Amino acid sequence: MADLFAPLSFSRGPAMKNRFMLAPMTNQQSHADGRLSPEEFDWLTRRAEGGFGLVMTCAAHVQPAGQGFPGQLGAFADDLVEGLAHLAAGIRERGALSSLQLHHAGYRAPSALVGTPVCPSDHEETGARGLTLDEVRQLRDDFIAGARRAEGAGFDGVEIHGAHGYILAEFLSPEVNRRTDHYGGDAANRARLILEIIDGIRAQSRSDFQIGLRLSPERYAQRLDEVLALAGRVMADGKIDYLDMSLWDVAKEPEDERFRGRSLLSYFTELDRGSVRLGAAGKIMTGTAAASVLDAGCDFVSIGRAAILRHDFPARVREQHDFASPSLPVSTAHLAGESVSPSFVDYLRTWPDFVAQPTSGFGR
Repeated sequence: MADLFAPLSFSRGPAMKNRFMLAPMTNQQSHADGRLSPEEFDWLTRRAEGGFGLVMTCAAHVQPAGQGFPGQLGAFADDLVEGLAHLAAGIRERGALSSLQLHHAGYRAPSALVGTPVCPSDHEETGARGLTLDEVRQLRDDFIAGARRAEGAGFDGVEIHGAHGYILAEFLSPEVNRRTDHYGGDAANRARLILEIIDGIRAQSRSDFQIGLRLSPERYAQRLDEVLALAGRVMADGKIDYLDMSLWDVAKEPEDERFRGRSLLSYFTELDRGSVRLGAAGKIMTGTAAASVLDAGCDFVSIGRAAILRHDFPARVREQHDFASPSLPVSTAHLAGESVSPSFVDYLRTWPDFVAQPTSGFGR
């Protein structure tokens, strides 16, 4: 348990004061034009106050066409930097490292927000159209530009969102990506865009700017063997500082029957990571579960739902090693006390059994 509160150094930039990273979470709290709202600022800085070693923003879209949610924080224009700078300063003043997650929703972008969504190839199910080669290059450059804005705003680093079926994960998928140019075809070509984004950010940022990458190895037409190979490659290259694996459940076995018989997490902890730090997210709701992720070989834990329920989850685990999150569902009053705004609560109502119905009599 003590390891959860040991500092964690990176090959670049400052160290985390502990092993708790706030997972990037959609919250729909910012302004319609991508500007930071007071509610988003309060939500994130409250988690910095609560003891998280690194506070990750929600997914921030790098192109207007990549918006995935109403009220999404943006990183696609220079006039958004003022709000981002305010956020980075607020997180730093409260003792945490900061990271802006860079995102494009791809075919998962709602047409009501973006018109016709885009994708590596035409996608019949959603009506998304395939990107031209010039548009792929522009997408790469816009991820890099988003990182430059984050650096200019004072963030310690960025995380590239390559998970959950959004556009970079779509490029990785052999089912979704049917391109015939050098961004499609074999696994190396399908990973090219992510690798070029990493290279571009590294080339254009200061030497101590931190780069993370989030991957998910299952669902959304991902192939576990290919994601494992990519994870091994980016860690061996040493151009990123941490790999953040979204596993849905850190204790689960793989869905792919070829890999059953051991935990999904174990396939990633056994990879040679060199100087790159490895973390995982997925149903970590107690102090004991957080410690088990480190015991399994990770360097840090990414905390999502438990951080919604208690802004000071790390501090509570320090005081009580077997601390457990409040049982679900919770009341809107409870969430308001944790700096969860009404718009965020409305989004959380789409999660099964997370928010209590007003007639339930639940008064926690």
